[in-house]
Amino acid sequence: MTTPSPATISTADQSADQLHQGMFGPYRITAADRREVTAYRVSVLMLAVAQLGCLVQWTWVESAWIGPWLVLMAIALGLALHWIHIYLRPLHQALRLLWLLGVGGGIALAYQVGPAQMGNTLLAQPLWIMAVGPYFAALTGLGFKEFFCFRRLEAVGVTLLVPLLLMLALLGVVPLEKQGPLWFLEAVLLLVMAVGKFRLDSAADIGDKSVFQELERRRRTVR
Repeated sequence: MTTPSPATISTADQSADQLHQGMFGPYRITAADRREVTAYRVSVLMLAVAQLGCLVQWTWVESAWIGPWLVLMAIALGLALHWIHIYLRPLHQALRLLWLLGVGGGIALAYQVGPAQMGNTLLAQPLWIMAVGPYFAALTGLGFKEFFCFRRLEAVGVTLLVPLLLMLALLGVVPLEKQGPLWFLEAVLLLVMAVGKFRLDSAADIGDKSVFQELERRRRTVR
């Protein structure tokens, strides 16, 4: 097959079609792959901004009517989990299920007390954390994936702080209303992680595509 000359394709296209050697053979990073990575990174950035905005309103304005921020957070994390590249399909599906359960818990909370009282109810009745907890478990999984793949220290903060703070609040050791600075720290770390991802080449987020292809081949063979 004749390779197109540089005059006929753009630099971006050349990079997108670059051939890589993977564990199970050669593979190409396509333009579609890069668009998926961009969508994932934008989703994580939107998630970080929404969480920070929610905390700012909760702290300096009021805990009422944080619902719109929570909706944006739910959408952003859902999109991020749709575009995220994880080798193991069961793990990917588990994170999506946790997200769905957490969103369901949030909807139940909003239905029970009204959107304007979601924040106040979480403060007054920590047991509601169990309803929305799966959402934050999915967020923890996203942070763990980023640390495991890229060894980013800010991802460690997200992975550790989220479950720790929720557990302390659920047990009554440190109530939510006293955790503000630590939640701000977690949100800032998430924002730093999200912004930093745009400096990486798309191939880093895609990983070894030959592994995906081999696992998919095996899955179809089993069928």
